[in-house]
Amino acid sequence: MRRCAWVVAVVVGCFVLGVAPLAGAGEPFKIGFSTWVGYGPLFLARDKGFLKAEGVEVEFLKVEDPKDRFAALAAQRLDGLVSTIDTMILYLKTGKEYQYVLALDDSNGGDGIVARKEIATIKDLKGKKVAFAEGSVSQFFLNVLLREAGLKQSDVVSVNMKAGDAGAAFVAERVDAAVTWEPHLTKGKKTPFGHLLIDSSKTPGLITDVLIFRADVIQARPREIQGIVNGWNKAVAYWKENPRESNAIMAKAVGGWLEDIKDFEETLTGIKFYDGPANRAFVGTAADPGPMAKTVQNAIDIWGSFGSVQVTGLTAKDLINYNFVR
Repeated sequence: MRRCAWVVAVVVGCFVLGVAPLAGAGEPFKIGFSTWVGYGPLFLARDKGFLKAEGVEVEFLKVEDPKDRFAALAAQRLDGLVSTIDTMILYLKTGKEYQYVLALDDSNGGDGIVARKEIATIKDLKGKKVAFAEGSVSQFFLNVLLREAGLKQSDVVSVNMKAGDAGAAFVAERVDAAVTWEPHLTKGKKTPFGHLLIDSSKTPGLITDVLIFRADVIQARPREIQGIVNGWNKAVAYWKENPRESNAIMAKAVGGWLEDIKDFEETLTGIKFYDGPANRAFVGTAADPGPMAKTVQNAIDIWGSFGSVQVTGLTAKDLINYNFVR
């Protein structure tokens, strides 16, 4: 999944170590992505000709590990990439090099926490053994919930493991709770001792994938970036009218473990795509920021509390570009 920071695609080594130049005006954009259902409309926009109609060509490069994606972005071997909101905060060195330009998809029940039945609230996690992947969006998700409940990560017994392993550990009763995603949420809540404590349908906008560009690319090629945003919106609209055809196209293009349309459509039930109106509401304006600003600030605060933010004085307004969704 897009959230796994532990899987490295074979193509990464060749790509990241290459010397591909930054695309100039009129040249294809190079956008890095990982295997995730929420990125499907980008490929639908390409394959149905929506990007071409906007006068834009995009080359999508699969780079599974976010560390490699951001390294390629910093080295100007990518013009942009897709990732979760919180992830970008970890890779800023000046605070001015990248901006979010578009929200793509929101976790809508696909992520969550399974816990023993006696753990009825987030506050009840205090002193309990909780499994999650450190440095991942699962850790971010957990820490936002803990903070809202008046707790810190140090108030729980942290067990670092991948999301799938965390789910398996819960089913095996080795931990009291696990921050994970499907199908492990369903497996956990079906155990005789477990239940779903919370899922991301209760936290809209918290686990959100976004399209990110380098600031210099935004400055040099705003019209073309607007074309990519327009192409995305056209693709989401087309998907709504033609879901089966669209899902088949997207599954094949995204590939990997989602290449089978059955797997793609099952995973799709845990997210929602952002269309034009949803983006305008979520992103807002510089004068009247939307909910996205709160998620960005949460990411700054949470990762900053672990010493993982390299820039001081970061604020959400510096990192969100409000122009393209308007």
